[in-house]
Order: sequence, then structure tokens, then C-alpha cells
Amino acid sequence: MEQKKHYSVLELGKVLARLAEFCACDDAKERALALSPAQTLDEARLLMNQTSDAHRLLAGFGAPTFGGLRSIAGALARAAAGGMLSLRELLDTAAVLSAVRGIIRWRESCASIETVLDFSALEPNSYLEKLINDAVANEEELSDNASPALADLRRKIRVQESRVREQLEKTIRSARNSKILQEAIVTQRAGRYVVPVKAEMRGEFPGLVHDSSASGATVFVEPIAVVEANNEIRILRGKERAEVERIVMQLSAQVGEFAHSIKRSYQAAIELNLIFAKAQYAYKIKACAVEINDSGQTLLRAARHPLLPPENAVPIDINLGIDFDTLVITGPNTGGKTVALKTLGLLSLMVRCGLMLPVRDGSCAAFYPRVYADIGDEQSIEQSLSTFSAHMTNISAILAEADRNSLVLADELGAGTDPVEGAALAQAILESLREKGAHIAATTHYAELKAYALTAPRVQNASCEFYVQTLRPTYRLIIGTPGRSNALAISERLGVEPQVLELARSLIAQENRQFEELVDRLEESRRAMESETSSARELKNQAQAERDTAAAKRAEIEKLWQREEEQARGAALRIIEQAKREAAVLLAELDKLRREKDSAASELAKRAKSALKKTMQALAEGDLQRTIPAEDDDYVLPRPLAVGDSIQLAGIGTNGVVLTLPDAKGLLTIQTGNAKSRVSVSTVRLVGRDKPQKLPRDISPKAAQKPDSMGGNASDNRFDLRGMTVEECLHALEYYLDGVMRTGLHEFVIVHGKGTGALRAAVKRYLDSSVLVASHRLGGYGEGGDGVTVVSLR
Repeated sequence: MEQKKHYSVLELGKVLARLAEFCACDDAKERALALSPAQTLDEARLLMNQTSDAHRLLAGFGAPTFGGLRSIAGALARAAAGGMLSLRELLDTAAVLSAVRGIIRWRESCASIETVLDFSALEPNSYLEKLINDAVANEEELSDNASPALADLRRKIRVQESRVREQLEKTIRSARNSKILQEAIVTQRAGRYVVPVKAEMRGEFPGLVHDSSASGATVFVEPIAVVEANNEIRILRGKERAEVERIVMQLSAQVGEFAHSIKRSYQAAIELNLIFAKAQYAYKIKACAVEINDSGQTLLRAARHPLLPPENAVPIDINLGIDFDTLVITGPNTGGKTVALKTLGLLSLMVRCGLMLPVRDGSCAAFYPRVYADIGDEQSIEQSLSTFSAHMTNISAILAEADRNSLVLADELGAGTDPVEGAALAQAILESLREKGAHIAATTHYAELKAYALTAPRVQNASCEFYVQTLRPTYRLIIGTPGRSNALAISERLGVEPQVLELARSLIAQENRQFEELVDRLEESRRAMESETSSARELKNQAQAERDTAAAKRAEIEKLWQREEEQARGAALRIIEQAKREAAVLLAELDKLRREKDSAASELAKRAKSALKKTMQALAEGDLQRTIPAEDDDYVLPRPLAVGDSIQLAGIGTNGVVLTLPDAKGLLTIQTGNAKSRVSVSTVRLVGRDKPQKLPRDISPKAAQKPDSMGGNASDNRFDLRGMTVEECLHALEYYLDGVMRTGLHEFVIVHGKGTGALRAAVKRYLDSSVLVASHRLGGYGEGGDGVTVVSLR
């Protein structure tokens, strides 16, 4: 059976006509109108991928310009054969070359995007394009720049014509000739300049007659004085025509030389124009790409018929070949059954043409090499075919050809004859098609087919929703529920007499009434479940929205808390740094006063030390604890702290080691890195160890309580290590260096003595590895020699 007949029934031609509107040239439009569905799965997938890539490129870069494409196949063939082209054909060729160059330039602008579209066949030819555009002024004449010889001939013609006109102007302005001339004008006849002379005065005006007016009252005479000049112009015109012909022939030969590459580029541009037309049509109908499979599974979500306006079309969900292979659609007339059939069939054809489908994302389409449609009334008086006969003729042909790769669409299957026989025949046709493996979608009003769909395997009922109260269909396709024709209910709403309707009801068979009542109850249950589902969905969406709002508020609170914590931490660190600076200044003043050994100053030093001690104690007990909050106010130490315990400061996350146990005020000394500090026991969290670790030799509780007993004061620029072991020396040096950095000293002297050189070597290794030290050297003459090291800080 001819497939084009079924394409026409499903209105594929109308879709292709709309596609052609987006093509820029006649050849592309012809290809669009002649587009035929692909015959293989690979071809269909390639076409869909091409359209999908063009759709993506359109969104990001716009469409290339195809406006300059012209149909030049005939001109190229004639040029290749050695023929001469017209100026119009030369200009069309230049326009095609310009369009090809523009497409290539557009592709270069989006070269980073990978695509299956083939631009490789496009070959620019700027040389020939410029040659034609420079030579041809318009479709009627060449430019003076076409050749030097042509420019020289036209210049001579203009000079000669100017002389002739000047001579004739003198003639017509002569007072003697005013009575002879019909009008004082200069005109042309047969390419020669003449003046109009009264017929009766012809003998008074010497010259050659070239023409006369229709009335015979005027003759056009070429005066003897300009005959030679006109002859010269005629000779020049002949030479000009010969030069023009030579140039056009030369240009035609150039076109013929490049005819093959131009034709290949033109064909590629036409193909690209068609592909981008598909992408633009997809935007028009709000379509998207779908996956194409050969497993016979079709799932169209929110599918719309492409010939209906997107804003008016009611989306329907259609699936076939997943849970069932045959779909029996029932419902009242004008309810949308036929539109559902046509939508399924037309979209199955469009996907084979590489056209994107007006469906929602997540859809897929089966590849059906053959699509059969028995839709509409094909009765024919000439062929003596009734409606039933016409349908059976189509069905007979379909039964002969259908197979497992076929999609069969049948509208009102078995209608137009006795209902009993029609229902039996329809069921038999469905069974026969199912045995062949075909996928089927059929519409019917027969209750027998509804019952058949309820019992037969892989056969499913579907209905088009209809509200009897308003006599209006919703056009929604409900899969899984059979529909009613509602003939009696519609008739009642339309005013048919009640006694007629009662009689009709009494004539309906008991089993049919029971079946229809069952369908009614199913429909009521479906609507109730749909309403409940909708309510549940709304509640779920509302709960989700509230959950999202709560999560956003929680995130905002956590962000605010983190910001406050950072601010508090920063404030605490600023207070500590300020206290360190003040302590360093006070210690420097104390050392100065101690050296002066002034009794009054000594008293002042004692008061300063007392004030400093109180300030540091208040800082440790108050401000630091307030600015660094604990993460868990309910935290309780699992056991009493012991010297050597590994701990972590709450809120800061800094790890340290316990040096002294808490005093009466709950303060203890810890070491974090190279620094020691006094903190409240409430800010300490025990970490990791069941037993305290053993303190290094250089860290003892006693040393922790009296750090200034180690060799010197950070405010002094001379630090004495003599008498210490290497470990004690390194610990004291580390503590001293930390104090020096806080006081702002840039250079100091370490006294380690000469002895065995062990202290000197240990100091050198420590200073070499310290990032705080810029340089160091042994003392010079008068500084202490090898017994001291002079250190410069960064």
C-alpha cells in the first residue's frame, strides 16, 4: 500500500508546508515540501540530532544568514559547458558565494561548540565573488571598472555624445529653424541623435530621416552636420558591446571553472537551511527533541497536535508498547478521539523526518517504518463504495501488509454496518493485527470492544473526558478507563422528550446497561481519586514550601551566628593583642627603673606590676571567656583534668596541653603551639586520651608558672642561655623570641658562651629553621666573639 496516502490522511503535508515557511530559498522550500520520513533508525536518529544541535546553536548564537541563496543549478551547468551567463545569473552566483562565506564566518563564531552538523562541504571563493561584484553593476550593465578597455570606450562615447548634443543644441536654438522644428528638443531614434521636424518643412531642413510620428505630422531628422559624429558613436557602441561580451564570457568561464565546488557548497547550504528551518519551526510550536527507539515503546508526555495553536491545544499523555500494545479509545463524538489518533500518528511520522515534537521533556518515540491510518470517510459514488466498504477496503490492505514494525490507527473500527456484526468484525481485526505484532490504536463506540480491552492481555482501554452537565469535552485522554458515548444523556440535555428517552433506555439490553453503569462508577471513582490526588499534591507542595522556608530561616540563623562568632573572636584577639602590647611596654619601663635602682621608682614598678597582673587576670577571667562562647553549655568533663592532658578550646577549636591544674578561681595554664595562656576550665574540652601524656623536659608546671625565670626578659635585647641544657635552651629561646616579636624589637643578642659549643650549635640550628629570623651571626670584636650570636628579625 502506498505510504503517501497515509501520510496525507495524517496531514504530514500541512506540517511540511509550515516548515517550508521557515526556509530562505526556493530549493530549500522544495526540499521541505518533499521531505519523506526516514526508512532506518540510524537515519532518523541522525536527523533528530542535527535538528537538536541546530536548536541549541540557535539559542546561543542565532541563525546563520541564508538570504543570499539563489537557485543557480542551471546557470552552473551552462557555465561548466562553456556557455555565457546573463548578468542576473552572475549576480546570483556572487550572492550564493556571499551567503556561503557568511555561513562559514557564523560557524567560526561558535567553533567551540561540537555538533553533528556538516559545514565541511562549504568552500568560500572570495576571489570569484569580488571579481563578479566589481565587474557587474546591476543586472542590466557592467561597471566601468570591469576592464580598462571598457572604461576607455565609454569615456570616448560620452565625449562624442557630448559633442553631438552640443551641435544639436545650437541647431534647435537657431532662430531660422524655429519655424521648421516641431519642438526644440533632441531625441534618439535607432541609437542616433535626431530632432523633430514638421513634415511640411522637410525640404527646408537637410538631413537623414529616421522615423516619423504616428500622425505623420512630425519626422525625425538627423542633421547632416552630425552624421559623422553619430557614425563614430555607433562604431564605439559596437566596440563596447564586444568588450562587454568578452568580459561576461570571461566571468562565465571563471564560474564554469569553479562550478563543481560552488554546486557542492550550494547543496550543503541548502541542507543546512532546511535543518535550521526545522529548529526554527520547533521554537514556533514549542517542541523538544525526543529519544527514538526500535523497541516499540512510545511515551508522549503532554503531547499537542502541531497544527493546533499551542495556546489552545489541550496536551494529552499517550503511551503505547510499554505496558500494552493495543489502545482502544472510547467516548462521545467530538470528544477528541480522532485528534488523539492523529496526534499519535503524525508525531510518529514527524520524528522520522527529524522534526522535534511538541511534547514535554522525558518523552520517547518508537521508530515505526510503516504507519497505516484508516481515518475519515472515503465513500465514493464513482467507485460504488459506501462508508463501510471504503473502510473495509483500507483495512483489508492494512491486514495484508502490517507486521511487528507497523503502527495501525483505525477510527470507528467496524462502524457503518450492523452493530453486532460490526463489533465482532472489529474484535477479529484487532486480534489479527495483534497476532502480526502490530501496535494498534483504535476508536470505537462498541461496548463489546470495551469489554474485550478489559480482558485481553496487553490491550488497554482509554477514554476522552466529557462533562455531560455542560455538554463540553475536556479533550483529556484518560488511559485505563473506558468511556461512554453518553448519547442518551446528551439527548436529554438537548431537550429530547423524557418518554422517548425512557423508551430508549428500556430497549437497551440488561447486560449493556449493567456494563454502562459499571463504566459510570469507574469514572466517578477515577474523578474522586484524581481530586484526592490533586489535594494530596497541593498539601505536599505546601509542606515542601514550608520545609524550604524553615530550612532557609535556619540557614540564615546559622549564618548570623557564625558572623557573630567571627566578630566575637576578632574582638577577643584584638583585646589580647592590646594587652600584650601594654604588657611589653610596662615590662620595658620596669627594667629601666630596675637599672636606675631608685627606691621611689621601685615602688612605682611594684604598682605597675600589680596593675598589669590584675589586668591580665581580668582579661583571662572575663573578656576572653565572654567573646569566645562554648559550643555546648551543658558539657561536663568526663574526669578531673591532669597535667599533660590533651584539650581543645571550645568555640575556637585550638588544641593544646594542660600545664597546671585549675586554681581556686577555675583558671589553668595551657600551652597551644609555642604560646602559653591562662584559661577558664569551662572553656576546656578533653580530647582523645584516657591518660595524660608525659610533658617534655622543657615544659614543667613550675616553668609554666614562672616563664620570666628563663634567661632574660623579652623587653631586653640581651638573652643569656648559659648554664642551660640544650632542651632548656631551645624552650627558653622559643619563649623569648615570642616575647621579642610582641615588643617590636628587631635585633637582640643571645649569650650562649663558648664552652663545648653545644649551645652555640643548637642555637644556630634553631635560628636557621625559624621563619621569624631574617639573619644571624656570631659576635664580633667588642660584642662577645664566639660566645654570642647577634640575631636580626624580619
